[in-house]
Amino acid sequence: MWRRYLLWFAHEHVDFRHGEMQSILSVLNIPIRFIEEPCMRKPYWIVELATEECARKIASRSVLLKNCIELWARAKTESQLHTTLKSALLNLTGKWMVNNNGTVNDCGISDGHVCPRSLIDPCCSKDKSFKIEVETFCKHFSMKEKVDKIEKFSYMPLEGAVKLKKPDVTLSYLEFYGVDPNNVPEEPHDLFFGRWIADGQRDVIQFHSLKKRQFIGNTSMDAQLALIMANQARVATGDLVLDPFVGSGSLLVAAAHFGGFVWGSDIDFLMLHGRTRPTRVGQKARAKEESIRGNMKQYGTSSRYLDVMVSDFSLPMWRDSLRFDAIITDPPYGVREPAEKIGIEKPNYILIEEHLVHHVPSKVEYALPHIYSDLLDFAARKLRMGGRLVCWYPLVREEYKEDQLPQHPCLELVSNSEQVLSKLTARRLLTYEKTHDDVPNLPVDPHSGTHNFREKYFAMGEISRREKKERRAEEIAATAAYKAKMAAGDVT
Repeated sequence: MWRRYLLWFAHEHVDFRHGEMQSILSVLNIPIRFIEEPCMRKPYWIVELATEECARKIASRSVLLKNCIELWARAKTESQLHTTLKSALLNLTGKWMVNNNGTVNDCGISDGHVCPRSLIDPCCSKDKSFKIEVETFCKHFSMKEKVDKIEKFSYMPLEGAVKLKKPDVTLSYLEFYGVDPNNVPEEPHDLFFGRWIADGQRDVIQFHSLKKRQFIGNTSMDAQLALIMANQARVATGDLVLDPFVGSGSLLVAAAHFGGFVWGSDIDFLMLHGRTRPTRVGQKARAKEESIRGNMKQYGTSSRYLDVMVSDFSLPMWRDSLRFDAIITDPPYGVREPAEKIGIEKPNYILIEEHLVHHVPSKVEYALPHIYSDLLDFAARKLRMGGRLVCWYPLVREEYKEDQLPQHPCLELVSNSEQVLSKLTARRLLTYEKTHDDVPNLPVDPHSGTHNFREKYFAMGEISRREKKERRAEEIAATAAYKAKMAAGDVT
């Protein structure tokens, strides 16, 4: 019999929730039934899963999931929740009780739906220690208020000892007060009660925090976002994963955490060798151990680190037969780091042979349309069938149109989530899955030919500074006029 579960999420990066969860369900091959359509305004999903082990597997991967509970009761009021639970204690059938018309209700929303007693009894024996936790969303309660709520469950036939640390059974009581902290209602919108199954991987975010990492750069990816990207790429144990714009290797760290063998490349020689200027405030020189390899050693994943190479992505050097399971990357936008490739702007330039030995190739701008056209073409050729490309794409928010995102006939866009950077700009996390092996030769994507994020970004910065300067001048003029009126006695 499928059981009902509450998936309780951290209310951050909400737009990424569906993409991460669907990728996890896909890589773990877990079927799921939605009791109600997931809503962006709510930090929870109510679902049915075939086994408890499915719930544990989901929690073992997700970094956006706070915890998962086996749902015993749901109600709109506190009294209704306790009535539902008391009815469950009288339900000896071992089955979900249903309405008179034979349909199953939605977990206590309607009358008549009660979970089977068989879910509750195993938690109540004398040899099972327990505790009850109270969690609220968008409202704070004191410890005394939480204890008062816990004591209202005294009718539960829990015969074991209370144990606050590592009990055999943890029961969870949750109250949801909406998502607007400036308009918190007196009574909750939803209440839930059930048995805690597992916590999500929120602690991994702190474990991988950039604050504690040995080697970081100006554009090191936030640990949580890097882990979400690895999940959306469906990285599994033994997968071969590439980041072609590797930088300081944050995405390699995340992919290796989930068991991938990681490989990277970048055109920046100094970054790959840990010789760039330190990023941390007050640090004058980089330490000897600062490197991508050092980061992998720090997290105990050295055995999954293949290597990194200095190379120009516009000039691929991989052999034809090589295939990757996933490509995870954050291409440079030309804002904090230059977007460059090897080249020279002088027409008909020829380098004589005697200079080749000590020649350092010059670089030219690698325009964003060319970067993404090359990236999608490379993914279509180098990913195995069903493999995924996960990458960021910067844009001006008011100009966003989904049909103008980078496209390729061999890649299907399966997830598209927005991270707002400012009032005017954002970047979208795009996840593509390879669906065809017959790769055509394509020119640069014509839809992205007018997309020059760098120029627009700095132009918006100039406009913003000019507006602030003009607004400040207006404020100074208004203040001066007011003082003049005061001096003339025109203002009382």
